[in-house]
Amino acid sequence: MTSPAGPPPTGGGSGEQKRLKLLAVTACPTGIAHTYMAAEKLAQAAESRGIDMKVETQGSIGAENVLDDNDVKHADGIIVAADKDVDLSRFAGKRVLTVGVAEGIRHPERLIEQVLSAPVHEAGAVTAASGAGGGKERSVGYKALMNGVSYMIPFVVVGGLLIAISLSLGGHTDPSGGLVIPKDSFWMDVNNIGVIGFTLMVPILSGYIAYAIGDRPALVPGMIGGWIANTGELYDSKAGAGFIGAIVTGFLAGYLVLWIKKVKVPKFAQPIMPIIVIPIVATTALGLFFIYVIGKPISWVFENLTDWLSGMTGTSAILLGAILGLMIAFDMGGPVNKTAFLFGAGLIATGNQTVMGMCAAAIPVMPLGQGLATLIRKRLYTEQERETGLAALFMGCFGISEGAIPFAAARPAQVIPANMLGGAVAGATAGVAGVEDAVPHGGPIVSVLGAVSGVPMFFVAVVIGTVVTALTTVALVDISDRRRRGEALVATDTGTGTGGLEPALVGAGVGVPGAGAAAVVAQAAVRESAATGTTSAAPAGSPDLSTGSADESVADNSPAEVLSGYLTERTVKVRLDAADKESAIREMAELLAATGKVVDVDELVATALRREAQGTTGLGEEIAIPHAKTDAVTAPVVGFARSVQGVEWDSLDGTKARLVFMIAVPEAAAGDEHLRILSLLSRKLMDAGFRERLLAAPDESAVLGVLREVG
Repeated sequence: MTSPAGPPPTGGGSGEQKRLKLLAVTACPTGIAHTYMAAEKLAQAAESRGIDMKVETQGSIGAENVLDDNDVKHADGIIVAADKDVDLSRFAGKRVLTVGVAEGIRHPERLIEQVLSAPVHEAGAVTAASGAGGGKERSVGYKALMNGVSYMIPFVVVGGLLIAISLSLGGHTDPSGGLVIPKDSFWMDVNNIGVIGFTLMVPILSGYIAYAIGDRPALVPGMIGGWIANTGELYDSKAGAGFIGAIVTGFLAGYLVLWIKKVKVPKFAQPIMPIIVIPIVATTALGLFFIYVIGKPISWVFENLTDWLSGMTGTSAILLGAILGLMIAFDMGGPVNKTAFLFGAGLIATGNQTVMGMCAAAIPVMPLGQGLATLIRKRLYTEQERETGLAALFMGCFGISEGAIPFAAARPAQVIPANMLGGAVAGATAGVAGVEDAVPHGGPIVSVLGAVSGVPMFFVAVVIGTVVTALTTVALVDISDRRRRGEALVATDTGTGTGGLEPALVGAGVGVPGAGAAAVVAQAAVRESAATGTTSAAPAGSPDLSTGSADESVADNSPAEVLSGYLTERTVKVRLDAADKESAIREMAELLAATGKVVDVDELVATALRREAQGTTGLGEEIAIPHAKTDAVTAPVVGFARSVQGVEWDSLDGTKARLVFMIAVPEAAAGDEHLRILSLLSRKLMDAGFRERLLAAPDESAVLGVLREVG
């Protein structure tokens, strides 16, 4: 919460008049260009008014120029220009103005004036920075979900792989107990460690969803709520609510804490609110609510589904297999999944092994299908998602369906239907073929260990279900991204910026502890280079790149280049012919292809357009910097072109793009190289004189001479 304050402090205690000292934090969830542009604009506006300002940037490579306690102590005010959550608790007792990152770019002078009369931020107040135009409000739920998923993934991967390894190396089939690992063996200890990882997975998901919404006071109620949701015995259910229950408890805990924070309490009670009162009240209320209100329906669903399935044992094998496959794939460890699994396992003792055969074929389809999807269409997934996909493939081979949970939690509307369709196909195929499974477990591992009869058809069912899942997932995610691209354009037109439209999987909304430490050191050198500029050899000759031709001998004899050699005369074009964004990106991609470093122009264009769908790269001031991280290029390459009429790029300030840079770096060895280039360009492009020189340069040689100022 905030309260009015008197005149701003002078920032010092001595008698002499001191310069005003302001701090700022800029942050953009989709990249770092807007982050650095806002930082430069604010710094320039402060310098022009004789005000000292230090700006902390929170971009995709972590925090730079971090504000320390001493900075905050002597600050007269703090401007937070961000489209992601920023922790404001360190600014307690200081005037804090929170706006969207676009405001930092468009109206830095106004923000400096407003912060001097901004309310004082108090300890325990809600710490979310507000986005411009309401864009942030629409994205807070998505960011919270992504935050929970990012923290959950390591538990899924570590737990799942340890269980899979212990089963493969230390397990054997047992008709009464599925795949059994001998007690007191080494592999049982490994298995137990993996089980702990899986047990923690659900409360971690819930806890960090809550944390992203309600900050630290929401972490405990979120985690305990997730544990309760996953422990069916607490509400008389044979199965917990699984990851779907965790999502519910995470959001309930986060918003419950936000509501409690709004309650006014006496000053003497404020220090203990976030560490004692709020966690205890929220945890107790959420726990009892889940046990007595939400848990009872879950128990009822479990019991009635079991009775319903019992009445279907004499029906068509195709229908029963499809239904069991749908249930197995729906919530992966939740009550619906457990109902189908226990139903099939219970019939093994009666001599009916075909029902378990249907379940066994469906169990691995979800992780195998999601893993395959990340290989089929890499550009639809982040680097972390692709790594998780490889782990999911491994887990699927050992019948660990939870390997698909990170994908289902991140994109439930696309992944869960795809999983269910693939599971139904696998179950129905196994039912028609009469596949039998003698142990209560699933996946290829049971067939390898000899527990399955009809092995060829079992693998046919698994393969078909996996392919159906993967193709359906890719189609649905692609459709969703195309729809989001349209929403991004509408949001930009209404001035909401790019906040909240990005599908960022890792740490969205909340900084992951320890992230960016190395980047801070590396970027210090980058900032120095950008500030001083570097000069390379003068260009010799001026090939006409506007027509796509180049003088090879000139280029070879005098390698005129900037940005570590990534931008050369070959990749400069003084006249961009395209009239719209997509055509401009394709023209730029073809310009980059002249270097021989582009192996697939179409894929490069598609990746760049996918980035545009996350949020425009039109930065305002007649600038656009489309960029792509893709294996469609073999090495980093940067291009530049000028448009006489300008290209509509949905820029923050409504201007058409006349100065267009395109950055492309390969996936395998890119690291943060494209972010480094973005930071260099975005900082330098805030210099109006630099932009004017770029626009006035008569030919490619002159353009390259101006661009050498970047570094």
